[in-house]
Amino acid sequence: MKKEKRKISSSVLSLPHITEKAGLLQGQNQYVFKVVPRATKYGVKDSVEAHYGVRVLKVRMIRVPSKSIRVGRTMGKRPGYKKAVVTLKEGDKIELGA
Repeated sequence: MKKEKRKISSSVLSLPHITEKAGLLQGQNQYVFKVVPRATKYGVKDSVEAHYGVRVLKVRMIRVPSKSIRVGRTMGKRPGYKKAVVTLKEGDKIELGA
């Protein structure tokens, strides 16, 4: 029986999520990316490995909920998003830029 190769979609990754907490995780060889809402762990893993040329050990997904905001007396909503925390093999690194 042949294993089917998963399609690699570069449209899964939106952009790196650069925050103070994400910077601390880089010391533990973990990187945070914003991803599209329909993204799966397998899709993120394949996309990171293909785009950055590194080996991914683990992917954790987090769905950040939308929040209500207020501008003057008008109420609105800040959209929610999905992010992925990617753990890389020891020795692999991703240069995200400064």
